[in-house]
Amino acid sequence: MKNLFKIIAVFALFSTNIFEAQQVVTKDTLAGTPLSMMMDQKISDLLSTVEDKCATKIGASGSNAGNDYYDNTPKTTTPRISVPEKELSNSEICRKNPRIMGYKIQLAVVKSNKEADEVGLYFRRRFPYIKVEKDVSLRPNYKVMAGSYFSKQSAAADLGKIKQHFKDAIAVQYRVFCVEAK
Repeated sequence: MKNLFKIIAVFALFSTNIFEAQQVVTKDTLAGTPLSMMMDQKISDLLSTVEDKCATKIGASGSNAGNDYYDNTPKTTTPRISVPEKELSNSEICRKNPRIMGYKIQLAVVKSNKEADEVGLYFRRRFPYIKVEKDVSLRPNYKVMAGSYFSKQSAAADLGKIKQHFKDAIAVQYRVFCVEAK
């Protein structure tokens, strides 16, 4: 009976905290799309007041014009957000982040390191110009991956040639180094 009382008490403690959260819908600052989150309404109000204080003023006047440290009045405009007008090229993306989400061609998933090495050697004999590597994240299984591509479309040409030798080859999303990607 004591254990049942403890279980009910713990359940009641957690359930009161769960039911206080509410769905709050706000506008995204960059694109203006609706963004919905689960949070307490008090926290949402606090966040909105902090955002209002971070906004810039349209013209400061008075004796405290240069000293906004003690000014608690809400600001009148929204902050300026710099959004690039054009889509970044691959070289600009690579300068900012050398490792990005791209695509690799998954040749096979094998059970041992020896099998993965055999698949890699077989692939290198037929395609010496495409880099091949092993992914050990599925231990005890190994993935054998080839190439580095920015998109599925850029991987399609090599995938067509590779499918002649590896019927199960597919393009999968994977982190790639920008300088290696096509």
